Amino acid sequence: MSNIAENRRARFEYTIEEQFEAGMVLSGWEVKAIRAGQVQLTDGYVHVRDGELYLIGCRINALRAASTHVQPEADRTKKLLMHKAQIRRLIGKIEQKGYTLVPLNLHYKGGHVKAEIALAKGKAEHDKRNTVKERDWEREKGRLMRHKVSSKP
Repeated sequence: MSNIAENRRARFEYTIEEQFEAGMVLSGWEVKAIRAGQVQLTDGYVHVRDGELYLIGCRINALRAASTHVQPEADRTKKLLMHKAQIRRLIGKIEQKGYTLVPLNLHYKGGHVKAEIALAKGKAEHDKRNTVKERDWEREKGRLMRHKVSSKP
């Protein structure tokens, strides 16, 4: 499993409860652009419509030479593929207060592009501050340990 694009902001903005893998319905020009690394997932979110999941805000910039007969649309809504039972369970959880679905990353699996989505709950402002403090402390702790190891005789 090799990563294509990652939504790092999602882990900062949300508390991740569960993670799921979903297939994606893509056009040929989109697959070529993804292989060339022309994808951005930062503003993406998952929307439920008519009992199906759609990835919105995932930007795939078309290659100039990819297609001449199709007008590529960079912000096209992409359908996510999952089992019906899984989708129904997710919809039930989303209807609970505070839960949402966010894309975490896009990756290859068996030659196919897959999206990893997460059932998440939004963090409060103080939780985000705590996350920043913990991250800074881990960085400082690593720095101190490296300094301590390198200063030994």
